[in-house]
Amino acid sequence: MAHLLFRLRNVTDEEAVEVRQLLDEQGFDVYETQAGFFRLGVDAIWLRNSAQRGAAEAALAAYQKNRQANARQEHEEAVARGDAPTLWRRLIANPFQVTLVMVAVVLIALLTLLPFMGLAR
Repeated sequence: MAHLLFRLRNVTDEEAVEVRQLLDEQGFDVYETQAGFFRLGVDAIWLRNSAQRGAAEAALAAYQKNRQANARQEHEEAVARGDAPTLWRRLIANPFQVTLVMVAVVLIALLTLLPFMGLAR
């Protein structure tokens, strides 16, 4: 019976290609499904042979651990260089967008708290 191995929703193209290459190089029998036009299905990579499940999950876990370590190292290097994204850098780069987000947050907070402010009287 097929086993859901890796969901492709919200995964970058780069990561999806790397996962496909990893599974292909290690000889796992997999296939992909698409969610379809109405997004009722699942974008995923499935394992056909359930006997390979443990090895496939271990290979993916090792890959994801390595990818996480690389991302963390890149972020630490960006912080050390002073290139890491911060609120102020985003405000300078996109002042209109950041201002709109802040206004939206304040409006949502006011709308949420408005009924309770009326009860305090």
